[in-house]
Amino acid sequence: MTEWLLDRTFRSASGEVRWTSLGEKDGAGGGAAPVVLLHGTPFSSFVWRGVARALAAGRQVYVWDMPGYGASEMRDGQDVSLAAQAAVFTELLAHWGLTGPDRRPAVVAHDFGGCVALRAHLLHGARYERLALVDPVALAPWGSPTYRLLGAHAEVFRQLPRELHRALVREYVSSASRPGLRPDVLERLVEPWCTDRGQPAFYRQIAQNDQRFTDEVAGRYGEIAVPTLVCWGTADTWIPVARGQELAARVPGAQLRLIEGAGHLVQEDAPGELAVALREFLG
Repeated sequence: MTEWLLDRTFRSASGEVRWTSLGEKDGAGGGAAPVVLLHGTPFSSFVWRGVARALAAGRQVYVWDMPGYGASEMRDGQDVSLAAQAAVFTELLAHWGLTGPDRRPAVVAHDFGGCVALRAHLLHGARYERLALVDPVALAPWGSPTYRLLGAHAEVFRQLPRELHRALVREYVSSASRPGLRPDVLERLVEPWCTDRGQPAFYRQIAQNDQRFTDEVAGRYGEIAVPTLVCWGTADTWIPVARGQELAARVPGAQLRLIEGAGHLVQEDAPGELAVALREFLG
């Protein structure tokens, strides 16, 4: 199903954020912690649609598009760096009332959403009930040769004719899936980047991110004291599975769950298996 609507807004320090929630507040019987899902780049909360609906059967689930992504605000001069996104996430947790000792959320984060969640926790004091990291950007080196090329020459690439830009984004997004994305799903992921505001936003977000944002927190992963799950697609060509093994070894008590045959977009390649792994971990 490709229907996905973020019907609520929040004015953050980096621009308007679109978000929504699924499921019932306080979950089944009031015992299930709410869950917040974080997407990565160059994606949006849309990649979480299947998993979010599965998790919402027993708890409240929050989804959001980060500033500069999906349905959220995109504009010239916008700060969409990983540092800014972590600050916005901390603001959102307060807005949702998920900061008290009785309302700590379980956080599930994919790709650079992993760095956002880790920075919010380690640098901004965000408190979690549990943390699941799905093929996260967390350890250097990261960023494919293509990613680094686009970031180094963002001003050149943003001037590409629209159809050439669309073709580039399609190929880049497609490479995140091992079996390949359904055409309608691929178009939904590509379309936000192919508008007048989306094309410069695509290169802006790449240009603003670099390795220092993970370097600033990587030495502190041993301080993470909440139950942590590291999930990884064994066929991820964007970030090798060895990173997942190293990350799980750095976080005290972390579980490692490998999802066979899935690429970087585990949510699209193996949504059922990922949902089961998360439900088992979340309890």
